[in-house]
Amino acid sequence: MASDSEDAPAPMASIAPLSASAKGSGRRLRGAVAHYLGTAIVSGSIAPGERLTGEVANSEALDVSRSAYREAVQVLAAKGLVESRTKAGTRVLPRSRWNMLDPVVLAWAFSGEPDLEFVRDLFELRAIVEPAAARIAAGRRDKADLKAMKNALAGMRRFTLATEAGRAADRDFHSALLQATHNNALIALSASIGAAVNWTTQFKQRTRALPRDPLPDHARVYEAIAAGDPEAASEAMRVLVELALEDTRSSM
Repeated sequence: MASDSEDAPAPMASIAPLSASAKGSGRRLRGAVAHYLGTAIVSGSIAPGERLTGEVANSEALDVSRSAYREAVQVLAAKGLVESRTKAGTRVLPRSRWNMLDPVVLAWAFSGEPDLEFVRDLFELRAIVEPAAARIAAGRRDKADLKAMKNALAGMRRFTLATEAGRAADRDFHSALLQATHNNALIALSASIGAAVNWTTQFKQRTRALPRDPLPDHARVYEAIAAGDPEAASEAMRVLVELALEDTRSSM
């Protein structure tokens, strides 16, 4: 049965040539094309419902091989951004179909200026998941979990969140917290939560320094978990996420 989107012709996306600096060969070229198209889609430059022109036309427009273009579209399809159908061509899918928690999709979203709704969605997810995870971690953490969190805090303090090393330590902290729940379903979210933390932190300081030092907020979470206090751990994480959202909004 044909969908409504198949009954009427979809608008055609406009694609410009890929810059020479973005090109490479093999996997690098495929990645460059996927990044170019993925960023355009996530930013809204190519809107949901729009149809990409054919493989030949688009590979020529981007000045890349047909195989590189085809492989890039397969990457986008695997992440839920597009769907390719015989005769109908390749269309951008609705946002509800996108794998927004894929670390690569998050990177595409923050490579430009993300919209406030997208940022809100990420922080709403974090506000649901992380305080609950902190509550569970306070009751289940072991010595290895506390050591991992403490080491991450030390890395944040040493390198600061203005550096990649400091942001990596921040990701490690949030990952260690999820690991401390000893709940495999929550642990599976580590890469996505870590990517969201990393990109929002990097985005907040793209034009100026962070408005305040978030290290004390993380230390309070750690202290509550180390003390085995579920309520205090949940509340400390709730405040951490809330303040992080305020900082992000102020930078947009």
